[in-house]
Amino acid sequence: MMSVTAVRILVDLASQSLELLEGDRVLQGYSVSTGSKGAGEQQGSGCTPRGLHRVRIRIGEGCPEGAVFVGRRPTGEIYSSELARQYPDRDWILTRILWLTGLEPSRNRGGSLDTLRRYIYIHGCPDREPMGRPCSHGCIRMRNADVIELFDSVRTGTLVEIR
Repeated sequence: MMSVTAVRILVDLASQSLELLEGDRVLQGYSVSTGSKGAGEQQGSGCTPRGLHRVRIRIGEGCPEGAVFVGRRPTGEIYSSELARQYPDRDWILTRILWLTGLEPSRNRGGSLDTLRRYIYIHGCPDREPMGRPCSHGCIRMRNADVIELFDSVRTGTLVEIR
């Protein structure tokens, strides 16, 4: 387990990448998928919010890879192609959730710009979903194995910068 005292997350919207950093040292890098509508903070926009955030709540510890979440609660289902055929329009939230809260009043905290109230997460998604290009509804999607590794490396309060 890595020391989490100086560990932070940097999400780069232009490169569709997430880095786990300790100081200036990159501990791990991942390809991600952010909001298909680009960057933005407004409620209902489908955009990924920018600025400084923290991990507010970690959800899913101990759940199996592919565990399905609805309303931030595990349903007991494990994602499969059969389940995907049953619910073709579902925005799949799988395996782990890092729920973010904004740290910048009037930018990503408070009112209609509030990241926490917008339910913006770093979360797993079906492995068939593309990474490296913006395709989400505003959240930061990751491969399931990657989100498990990231989840295990951070704690509540970890700083997250989205730029």
